[in-house]
Amino acid sequence: MTDTRKTIYYDGACPLCTLEIAHYQKQDGAENLCFRDVSRADETPGPDLTREQALARFHIRQADGTLLSGAAAFVAIWDDLPKWRWAARLARLPGILPMMELGYRLFLPIRPFLARMIRK
Repeated sequence: MTDTRKTIYYDGACPLCTLEIAHYQKQDGAENLCFRDVSRADETPGPDLTREQALARFHIRQADGTLLSGAAAFVAIWDDLPKWRWAARLARLPGILPMMELGYRLFLPIRPFLARMIRK
């Protein structure tokens, strides 16, 4: 039997990432998502996604096998969470997704600093 859920690859060693994923896991619709912690040494995301890539940038795999990352991955998750569908619709307005992706790319270099602050 093939899994028809989206697979979310997240960094479970990052407290910021863990907080966000925990929030998503509590939402209605989360039962349609498969969460995989790629910080675990035994986790292998797949032949087209290394563990290092998955730790460096947020990725999801659609049920059809398509890999999405960054802002597009967040939007795909929001599609499955009823309380977040408004954000997915907003993100699809012209010009919004590229701005979100730019914001995400600007966020990535400061993520380790924020994670250290949360740990303290």
